[in-house]
Amino acid sequence: MPDLLDSLNPLPHHTALIFDCDGTLADTMPAHFEAWLVIMQRWDLSFSEDQFYAMGGWPTRKIFEMLAAETGRDLDPDALAIEKEDEFLKMIDHVQPIQPVANIVRTHKDQMPIAVGTGAVRSICEMILRQIGLEGAFRTIVASEDVARHKPEPEVYLEAARRLEVDPATCLVYEDTDPGIESAHRAGMDCVDIRQFHTPRRVT
Repeated sequence: MPDLLDSLNPLPHHTALIFDCDGTLADTMPAHFEAWLVIMQRWDLSFSEDQFYAMGGWPTRKIFEMLAAETGRDLDPDALAIEKEDEFLKMIDHVQPIQPVANIVRTHKDQMPIAVGTGAVRSICEMILRQIGLEGAFRTIVASEDVARHKPEPEVYLEAARRLEVDPATCLVYEDTDPGIESAHRAGMDCVDIRQFHTPRRVT
């Protein structure tokens, strides 16, 4: 697989790197879906594993808003999002880095500005980065509370470029979902799809 791994490296025209967190830097997606299963059973809701991966990059609250609209139920998206993240945090000690991507961070963090652009809330993202040994590696973290419109909209990556003080056209994004890749492309950025070499474990 050396050719695929070589494709992770930035090219000479790239001046900054921006990383999604869940499923890109950290192998969190199975744990996140297991947390979703707990909440779905508790509240008698339906959210399939295929839906979960198709909506990668969406904030948890936004997904609960969608489920409330689909079911016509009077759900509290904020409270349910907290419940779901609490379940995920019970499993965070088992989360491991996706090593090829983590290695890119370690190689380039002192050579060019790097950031995280995530649909997660900041506190959860920071815990994940601490768990995988990348705490403090990034100049900035753009989290779900920092933008009004989320992936596949481009705001999260445009805001990261703004904070890094670089031209979006010279940024390279690392992503693992279709909405995240669309977000990067709509921001005018190059993007590496890490699914070329990493496939998360399926829970169901």
